[in-house]
Amino acid sequence: MKHIIILGDGMADHKVERLGGKTPLQYAATPYMDKIARMGRCGRLTTVPEGYLPGSEVANTAIMGYDLDEVYEGRGPLEAASIGYEMATDEMAIRCNVITLADGKIKNHHGTHLTTDDAREMIAYLNEHLSNDRVKFVTGIQYRHLMIIKGGNKHIDCAPPHDWVESPWREKLVKPEAGYKPELCDGGCVENGIVRMTPQETADLINDLIIKSQALLEQHPINIRRKADGKMPANSIWPWSGGYRPSMQTLKQLYPQVSSGSVISAVDLIKGIGHYAGLNIVEVEGATGLYDTNYEGKAQAAIDALRRQDFVFLHVEASDEAGHDGDVDLKVRTIEYLDSRIIAPIFNETEKWDEPVCIAILPDHPTPVETRNHVNEPVPFIIYYKGIEADEVQTYDEQTCVGGAFGMLRLNEFMKEFMLIQ
Repeated sequence: MKHIIILGDGMADHKVERLGGKTPLQYAATPYMDKIARMGRCGRLTTVPEGYLPGSEVANTAIMGYDLDEVYEGRGPLEAASIGYEMATDEMAIRCNVITLADGKIKNHHGTHLTTDDAREMIAYLNEHLSNDRVKFVTGIQYRHLMIIKGGNKHIDCAPPHDWVESPWREKLVKPEAGYKPELCDGGCVENGIVRMTPQETADLINDLIIKSQALLEQHPINIRRKADGKMPANSIWPWSGGYRPSMQTLKQLYPQVSSGSVISAVDLIKGIGHYAGLNIVEVEGATGLYDTNYEGKAQAAIDALRRQDFVFLHVEASDEAGHDGDVDLKVRTIEYLDSRIIAPIFNETEKWDEPVCIAILPDHPTPVETRNHVNEPVPFIIYYKGIEADEVQTYDEQTCVGGAFGMLRLNEFMKEFMLIQ
């Protein structure tokens, strides 16, 4: 039995009045998800442990079968792994968005859809003016980059910018983590034998860099051009979700059924999880992380990987981005694209194979279009393979899956259940 997880990031939602009181998933035309729900078994899954923020790095790590209390180190280290940056043991890697500020508020978390080419030039400019022996910036893709802090302390409270659109940015600057008690905190903190800055020193450093970046980026030639063209500038960095180098077992070590596997995503943090999980990272030309991603290319890459390997984790970001932008029409469209351009070709192809393929479909968390942020609520899922005894669920959405045969699963129970199917 081969296994594939198809994950529509942020696909789950709340009821929307303009959609007739339906969620985008209920409203969208999804004949293949509904067909697979009728043929398979459904349930709901809690993807975020108590005490954790409902970020994609948390939820996807749990879905892939890991105990967050044992392995979680934030987005920064995962994204560092995905772009080939090997962290030293005394470094902290922290995700560094380039965002748009206006009128004293966070206007968006993506620098008004900053391109990778423009971002590369901006990150080089920031390195030229702000990097030193303590701090440097590493270019990622689009608005998603890294800040590396030698001796940085991860025990800080950072606001994910996508959760605070239209909020005053000064109120969301970095603070020390409440209640942190290091072994030693007198001009430095010792953690696992490594001397680090205090949380307050780390917060002060990052906040100073945020403010300095604004003066630099506001006058950058790219932003001058953007403003002249009537486009909002990408005028501030916003670091968040930092951590140290993680220690994770591979999926093969956790689940012997996974002798080989691949991860397919346009998002660095998902590739980073795959890297530490021992999966092959498949690059797909034209994969953007937005609604215009190369759906057909990702579907074909998944089919090709499944022919050679036991396990594929296929991640599609588009619905999450539409949710953060509050664009209900686009979110409906991205769900329909996932159904027709990802799920349909994979299902139709694998149904022809002699060796059965177990398919799971789910989001990692809801990203409601009316609140525009992640929420910690259970998500609906389907598991299907030839010969499975179907339950009574007839369509796939947040409500119907409440009555699914799997009931309510928690965290890595999903992967354990999924891997039992042989």
